[in-house]
Parts: sequence; structure tokens; C-alpha cells
Amino acid sequence: MAKVKGAVVVDKEACKGCGVCVDACPHDVLAFNKEVNSKGYHYSYMENADACVGCANCGVVCPDTCIIVYRVKVS
Repeated sequence: MAKVKGAVVVDKEACKGCGVCVDACPHDVLAFNKEVNSKGYHYSYMENADACVGCANCGVVCPDTCIIVYRVKVS
């Protein structure tokens, strides 16, 4: 069976730093960035990108729909 590699893209200007996506990630991929967006929020980002399997839990629970998840099969 082929492995799946995931990638999470967060719209940092739309993210309000609620943390729901960080808590929903079963592989501890997401964390809060030390920088803030133009609204003053610490937005989420992929801190541990190698652990992402593209499960899309983060995108499903995001209340502002500012997360897109990509999945790619790798050999």
C-alpha cells in the first residue's frame, strides 16, 4: 500500500488563532506561529510537516474555513 504525504495550507490572514485545528491534529503537526498576522493573531502553521498524513481533521474543524489540506501518494 502506498504511503500518503499531507500538506496543510493556512490562510494566515483569515486565521484568528482559535487553536481548534491544533487540538484536532492527531499527529501534532500544527502549532501557533510566533509571528502575528495583520489582525494581531498568532496563526497556525505546519510545525512538524513530516508527520502530516493529510487526514484533514484540521480543515474539517476550522470554523473560518481557512485551511486547505493536500494529499499526495508517495512510494
